[in-house]
Amino acid sequence: MTVTSSAYGDGGTIPRRHTCDGADVSPPLALAAVPAHTAALALLLRDTDAPHGAFTHWLVWDVDPRTRQLSAGEHPQGATEGRNDFERPGYGGPCPPRGDRPHHYVLTVYASDRRVALSAQASPTDLLRTLSGHTLGTGTLMGRYSRG
Repeated sequence: MTVTSSAYGDGGTIPRRHTCDGADVSPPLALAAVPAHTAALALLLRDTDAPHGAFTHWLVWDVDPRTRQLSAGEHPQGATEGRNDFERPGYGGPCPPRGDRPHHYVLTVYASDRRVALSAQASPTDLLRTLSGHTLGTGTLMGRYSRG
């Protein structure tokens, strides 16, 4: 499965618009080669360089498996957006401490053989536990961002 964005390439710099320093909207995404028999998609965006371990910026599950594109700022219709580590549902853009080297933000899309059906209060650990043994494929997109 592949995940791409017209806003930045894999390993590229995430534009300010998609961060806490800009409009703080999720980037546009395109998905390809979604495995057959996928019942639902899930997305997890994490800062892997956060000072106290991976910091979750976005978690979404039960995305329609026919989804091939999401526009910037789009909430996937019918999906559930869980609480990120900013303690709010939905997308929270990159916002590393000032002066840190660029942080790496890894967006992983999971193709699941079943719907997840978790409560909106579920944690990333809950999501990953539920996907365990039910993931048909994954795709990732990594971007970098620094606040200088």
